[in-house]
This record gives sequence, structure tokens and C-alpha cells, in this order.
Amino acid sequence: MKPLAHGPGGLAVSSWIERFAHLVPAGARLLDVAAGHGRHALFFAARGARVVAVDRDRAALATFQGTSRIETRVLDLEALQWPLAGETFDAIVVVHYLHRRTLQALLDALAPTGTLLYETFAAGNERFGRPSNPDFLLHPGELADTVRGRLTVVAFEQGQIGGERPAVLQRLAAVGLARAWPPPLSPA
Repeated sequence: MKPLAHGPGGLAVSSWIERFAHLVPAGARLLDVAAGHGRHALFFAARGARVVAVDRDRAALATFQGTSRIETRVLDLEALQWPLAGETFDAIVVVHYLHRRTLQALLDALAPTGTLLYETFAAGNERFGRPSNPDFLLHPGELADTVRGRLTVVAFEQGQIGGERPAVLQRLAAVGLARAWPPPLSPA
């Protein structure tokens, strides 16, 4: 099945997520954090992943509830107790969401050979509008620093992007330390 270029409401799948989607094998159990209307959940389900899409917005999740290979859960990830305790995922995808207290819980929920794909706003974004609260903006290098010693960073970038809505972002693609990286080259 061909992956979706756009999700509900015409929202495009993040180019970063699409670029590193190959790190998530078909059949993987994937957690889509703050899934919203499901653009990334639908994208990965179309690629064969078994997706657990979580958000606290029941109405947003309802727009794709019942889709094959997607389980939706209304959860408050910012509650004092991590609501996914004891669960493990082969991949975790986070786009435009940051709650620092959940970062370690997310890493704990990632399988030893799992994949983390993360993209969110960083310091400097306040000059372009929301989010502008420092609590929701990563510090320089913060994502890479957070995974150091726990994951192998495949790619990391930070800086300003242009387009219709300029923003300052950090993006990370990383795999578990138990995963052979880099993968062996294919024979020529």
C-alpha cells in the first residue's frame, strides 16, 4: 500500500518523519504521541505498522478511530503517573509536542532495537509565534543530549525552516543501542 502524502484535513506528513520512515519495519508496534487527527498514525498504518495513537483530544482521535491497524487511546500524557507504564513499542513518533517530564518515560517505552523519530519546536521559535513559552521549546542540542548513551543518533538537525509558516525546530532520528547500526551495506 502506498503511504499517504497528506493526512486528514490536507495536513502533510512531516518530511522528517517520511524521510526516516524506513527505520520502522512493517509490522512494528508504533506509538504516535499527541496524534491529533492522525496524519502520522495513518501514514505508518498504511506502511504496515500496528499503531497506538494517543492524544487527550477525543474529537481529533475520533476522526480516524476504527481504521485498520490503528488503536486510539484518549490519554493525558502529562498526568503525574505515566499512563503507558509497562508497555513497549518498536517505534515512537512525536511531532510538535514537548513535555519534558515524558521524555524519559518515552525512552523507557522504546524496545532495545526500537526507533525514535522526533520533531518539535526549539528556542528561537518565539519570534515566529506559537509556541513561544520556553517550557515548550527545546534548548540547543536538547534532543540529542537526552538520548545520549541510550540510543544511536542516525540523524539530528536543528535550526530555522522557511515556507508558509517559518519555525525553529529540532529533529531527531535514533535507534536503540541493541540494533546493529549502521546496517550492513547491500552487495553491489
